[in-house]
Amino acid sequence: MIYWDHNATTPCAPEVVKVMQPFLSEEFGNPASSHLAGRKAARALSTARSQVASLAKCRPGEIVFTAGATESNNLVFLGLLLSDRSDKRRVVTTAIEHKSVIDPAAFLSEKGFDVVYLPVTREGVVDLAAARELISPDTALVSVQAANNEIGTLQPIEEIARMAHKEGAFFHTDAVQVLGKIPVDLEAWGCDFASFSAHKLYGPKGVGALFVSGGPRRWPWPHPFRGGGQEGGLRPGTSNVPAIVGFGEACRLAEEKLPGEMSRVYQLRSAFEEKILAQIPNCVVHAQKAPRLPGTISVAFKGVPADMLIDNLVEVCVGKGSACTTGAIGASHVLISIGCETNVADATIRLSLGRDSTNEQIDETMDKILTSVSFIRDKLEGW
Repeated sequence: MIYWDHNATTPCAPEVVKVMQPFLSEEFGNPASSHLAGRKAARALSTARSQVASLAKCRPGEIVFTAGATESNNLVFLGLLLSDRSDKRRVVTTAIEHKSVIDPAAFLSEKGFDVVYLPVTREGVVDLAAARELISPDTALVSVQAANNEIGTLQPIEEIARMAHKEGAFFHTDAVQVLGKIPVDLEAWGCDFASFSAHKLYGPKGVGALFVSGGPRRWPWPHPFRGGGQEGGLRPGTSNVPAIVGFGEACRLAEEKLPGEMSRVYQLRSAFEEKILAQIPNCVVHAQKAPRLPGTISVAFKGVPADMLIDNLVEVCVGKGSACTTGAIGASHVLISIGCETNVADATIRLSLGRDSTNEQIDETMDKILTSVSFIRDKLEGW
């Protein structure tokens, strides 16, 4: 099997599995307990919190562990929903966000908030001139993802955050796709909130974090959850110690590998794209001219439905848009928002590279794509 779907999820690194194992068996204490077993678990959480904070360039006390970025994103929007400020009812986001932002924003709209969507260019980059107009004094929250999960476009987060703060709004970014792939500096970016998931950077599934500037005590709204004091009361409940420990180790590894791995993956992606464009006629690489994640390729093979291509690439794992919306009826909302025609969007697959990606895999995958694209085009033409 050749795996080209690292934006959807990554395997747990062996080092991550190793550090998790003791906390699945002998080191089973509840970190809220005051006895020795509990104190050992609490120390492990503290270490993991420092490891995540080190990679994200923030303070350990600003990291709140959650079940993942979807929960983190919802925490922010639910917190705003509970706010009683009637003078701040505008929410500004984009139409190319992950569904875990799009759907909570739509829910706020149903509850009377004024939700507006920043336009993006055909490359998937936020129109900053429009942002200056739409982020107004009555804006409560601006939420813009750091990197798009489907096409890989990087957004000018620092500049948008400054616009939000100028109008007295909070700024949140869904930073799932950038942590461990490019340098992240939450303090320099000026974020109030940021969301992460461990399984995007070789950690376990079902764990993530919400960065809260200043820590949980600086949370500006009522707490959406009740029932305990864990994570500063913002995310109560018994901590998932093994997963959190694994998340911390994944961040430690990512920080160690980032400079070399970012360059290596970028070079692989460039070589892969060049081969696709040179060898396969009538194809389109989306957001090709925009700043992008090093390992993301979103490409449409015109006349070749993505579902058929994926079915034909039996031993090659590629994605079709977001893993959280695959199987949904209709074209990708991201591709439609950047101006793709429906038939082009329907012919788009996503290849996302990772640590285990190699030149040999690129060559093998190219052979399989060439064969499959030719076969499908001939078959559909015959119909």
